[in-house]
Amino acid sequence: MREKARLGHDAGNPQTGVAPVQGTPHYPDSAASAPMRRRRGDAGRRLAGLALAGLLLAGCGRNDVRPVAPAQAPAATREWAQVTPGNPAAANAVLMRAISLVGTPYRYGGNTPEGGFDCSGLVNYVYRDMLDLRLPRTSRDLYAYQGPKIAPERLAAGDLVFFGSGNAVTHVGIYVGEGRFVHAPSTGGTVRLDHLDGSYWRRTYTGSKRVLH
Repeated sequence: MREKARLGHDAGNPQTGVAPVQGTPHYPDSAASAPMRRRRGDAGRRLAGLALAGLLLAGCGRNDVRPVAPAQAPAATREWAQVTPGNPAAANAVLMRAISLVGTPYRYGGNTPEGGFDCSGLVNYVYRDMLDLRLPRTSRDLYAYQGPKIAPERLAAGDLVFFGSGNAVTHVGIYVGEGRFVHAPSTGGTVRLDHLDGSYWRRTYTGSKRVLH
C-alpha cells in the first residue's frame, strides 16, 4: 500500500516510478556531510578500489525534516573494519550497481534509472535488478524487513543503513564499505556517496540491517 506523500519521498507508485516532484531539499549537501580523505587518482579508480578490496527510504524524508546548516566534519572519523559479506558475489553485484547509479537524478516516487530514484526506490531497483530480490517499497518497511540488525562496526557491503528521528525511520541507503553509503537524498539532487561519519548522518543514524545472507 502506498504511503501518503506527507510521509516521505519514497511514497510514489512503485510500478511507474512517477510522482509529483517536491520542491524543498531535505538533506544537507554532500560537501558538508561526507568527509573524504584526499587520494591520488580519480573517483572512478577510487570506487573500483573499494569494490575490489572490500567486495566493497515510513519515507525517504518526511516533510518536517529540514537541511541543517553546513558543519565541519568530525575531528576524527571512526575506523571502519573490512567485513567480508556472507555472500561476496551478491554483495559485489549490489555495490557495483549502486555505485554505477551515482549521478542519477532524484525523483519523488522514482524507481528506475530513466525516471530517477527516491531513497527506497533506489534500494528496490538495485536488489531487484541484480539479484531478483523483491524488497519492501518504503524505508520504514525495509527497516522492519526480516534480517539481522547490524552494529556499525560489523557493516559489510550490501547492508542497508537507516536514518530518522526518534523511532521514525525516514531514509535508507546501501552501504558500500569504508563507512560510505550510496543513497538518493533529496529533491533537486542526485544519487550520491556519503559518509556515515558526516555530522548529519551520524546524528540521524537509526540502525542497519542485513538482507544478504
